Amino acid sequence: MGASAITARFGASVRNLRFRLGLSQEELAERASLHRTYIAGIEAGTRNVTLKTIEKLAQALKVSTATLLPQAGKPGTNKPTGELSADEVVDILFVEDEADDVEVTMQALNRANITNRIHIVRDGAAALDFLFCTGEYARRERNSRPQMILLDLYLPKISGLEVLRRIKADPRTRQIPVVVLTGSNSARDIAASKRLGAEAYIAKPVDFHNLSEVTPQLSLQWALLRPASRATI
Repeated sequence: MGASAITARFGASVRNLRFRLGLSQEELAERASLHRTYIAGIEAGTRNVTLKTIEKLAQALKVSTATLLPQAGKPGTNKPTGELSADEVVDILFVEDEADDVEVTMQALNRANITNRIHIVRDGAAALDFLFCTGEYARRERNSRPQMILLDLYLPKISGLEVLRRIKADPRTRQIPVVVLTGSNSARDIAASKRLGAEAYIAKPVDFHNLSEVTPQLSLQWALLRPASRATI
């Protein structure tokens, strides 16, 4: 594995552990005595880090340095990006291409005590590959589907509305509740989402209040009882 891939995996490890603790980048930066922009660069995979920085981050995230270091960089542990282990059951599929919106929504989920396994994909094509076990997700267990989908409407490659249409048109996925996320309050977007079968609609940015409003509609009591949150990208 090349240096850039290892840097990207390390950034993903930092981001996932930060999500589990419900920390913002600012809070993690303060805990680790680092600048927020430096944390952002690490998570984006564009910053090289020193051993001292790794130790600071490990202490701030309450893990050992061995846990924080990307295991994919070790010989014999590489696997395709989309391949999940058999025990990696995903409860929520989160489809969002904007990093800031991912950040805000993950914080809202943490504040709502939703502690489920969350998998994040960045475009509509990846969302469909994940759901239907094609492309980079071809090795996924076909009967293991998420309990809920958080779906941005404005996505690269394939639009959110088209993703929603395909989800609700297929008998394998049509029963999965879909919560549409969009920065637009357009009546046309809302009408199109409802017509295609979306169970709920949230205008971004997502916060504890608007997330809590849709929870009773979707009977998400299961989400409050699950053990530990793990976000994967």
